[in-house]
Amino acid sequence: MQRFLRTCPIRTPRLSVLAAMLTAAATIAQAQSSLPLERIRLPPGFVIELVARVPNARAMTWGREGTLFIGSTNGNVHAVTLPPSGGSNAAHVRRIASGLRDPAGVAFRDGALYVSAVSRILRYDDIERSLDSPPPPVVVTDALPDDGHHGRRFIAFGPDGKLYVPIGAPCNICRPDPDKYAIITRMNADGSGREIVARGVRNTVGFDWHPQTRQLWFTDNGRDWMGDDAPPCELNRVTRSGEHFGYPYCHGGTIADPEFGRQRACSEFVAPVQNLGPHVAPLGMRFYTGMQFPATYRNQVFIAEHGSWNRSQKIGYRVTLVRLDAAGRALRYEPFAEGWLDGQRAWGRPADVLVAPDGSLLVSDDGAGAIYRIRYKG
Repeated sequence: MQRFLRTCPIRTPRLSVLAAMLTAAATIAQAQSSLPLERIRLPPGFVIELVARVPNARAMTWGREGTLFIGSTNGNVHAVTLPPSGGSNAAHVRRIASGLRDPAGVAFRDGALYVSAVSRILRYDDIERSLDSPPPPVVVTDALPDDGHHGRRFIAFGPDGKLYVPIGAPCNICRPDPDKYAIITRMNADGSGREIVARGVRNTVGFDWHPQTRQLWFTDNGRDWMGDDAPPCELNRVTRSGEHFGYPYCHGGTIADPEFGRQRACSEFVAPVQNLGPHVAPLGMRFYTGMQFPATYRNQVFIAEHGSWNRSQKIGYRVTLVRLDAAGRALRYEPFAEGWLDGQRAWGRPADVLVAPDGSLLVSDDGAGAIYRIRYKG
C-alpha cells in the first residue's frame, strides 16, 4: 500500500481518506514509540506500560462500570476503556466534554460524573450509558472563586458521601480571605451545605482517605521564591474539621514565612505528616488498596510529583512512596518510579495516581499526554 501511494497520484476522495488514515495511524504509532519507558526505574518485579494517549491528562476516577474518566488542562474530559493488563489491544478513548475551563478534577457517584471547572462544578448524569452522546451538564454550583491562580481543582467524594473541593490561595504568598481561599471545603452532592474542612492549605491538587481510619490526607504545594531548597512541599492529615496547616505563616511545620511568619508562630498549626522535596509539586496521591503489589505496599501512600518549574536544578517528575507504620506515622519517603527527568530535560510530568480494579497502579502524565499502568509481575 505504501508503494502504491508513492507511485500513484491520489485523485479520488476515497484514496485521500485512506492516505489520511494511514498517516494518522503512523503518527500515533510514532508518538507511542517515542516515549522512552525503558528509562523508568522501578523496584524489582515491577513493570510499566503505556495504555492510552490522552492530551494534558490530569486527575482520574473510576466509573461504576469500569470506565476511566480523566480530566485535563486543555478544556476536555475523556472516558477511557482500558485493555486488560499485559494485553495488546488499544484503549478506547472518547472525548465526552470540551470547551471547559481547566476541567482538571473528576469524581464519580451514583452513576454521575462530576467535573471541576474553576468556578463551577458540573455533573453529567448516567454518563456510562451515554458515552457516545453525553448529556448536557447540570451545574452543581457556580459559586466558587474564578481566580485562575491555583484554580485547577482536584475533587473527590469522601466516605461521608460529601464532595470535597479545595480552593487554593490566589497568589504565591499572600494573606487572603480565610473563609474564601487556602481551604478545603466539602458540600452535599447537590452543591448545598458547603463547609470548611481545613484551613491554611496553599494549594492541594490531590487527596485521599486512609482505608482504615477514614481520615483525610492531602498533598500541599509549598510557596515559591524562598530559594532552591526551601520550603518543602507537604503531605498532611486532617484529624478534626477546621484544623489550620500554616499557610501563609509557616511552611513545613517549622519554617516561618519571611513576610508573614512574625504574625503567628509555627507551633499554632498542624505540622505535616511528611515533608516532601522542595518544589517537587506533589499533585495526586492515593493509598494503595489493591492486592496485586506485595503486602508491604498495602495502605501506603503513592504521590505523583509533577516537578519543579523554577528551581535552578529540576527535581520531582516522578512517583514517590511514603511508607507508614500501623499508627499512621511516616517512616520513609522514597522514589518508586523515576526517569521522566533525564538530566535537566523532562519528557513527562506525572499528575495523578489511581489504583485499578486489578491492583495495578495507573499514572497520568499531562506533559507527555499519557496514561501508564504499573504492574507487579514478581
